[in-house]
Amino acid sequence: MAKEKKKSGSITKVLNRWIQGRSFLTLDFFRRNFLYILGITALIMMNISKKYEYQECLQQVIKLNSELNDVRTDCVNASAQFNSKIRESEMKQLIDTCRIDLLTPDQPPFKLTEK
Repeated sequence: MAKEKKKSGSITKVLNRWIQGRSFLTLDFFRRNFLYILGITALIMMNISKKYEYQECLQQVIKLNSELNDVRTDCVNASAQFNSKIRESEMKQLIDTCRIDLLTPDQPPFKLTEK
């Protein structure tokens, strides 16, 4: 019976200390664990800075991918224009070398229909 009163008395003391704010967060606790607290704080700050650096790099990658797609589109357009000019000039050159009397039509083609 004495042990039960001792346990309930210690529980009330602990609860009173917690209610009054005198738990394990005392000056002595911080003195004993100063290096651990400092180390954990440094690790948390490094984690935050790495996350920020990662987000900046990710935004730059997205921007560069967008720019790369634009440049690829411009390259395909330039290639298509170049190929069409080469084909037309090669045809004209072929017609001139074979001495065929063909000219580029001035009017677009039209359909002949029977009436």
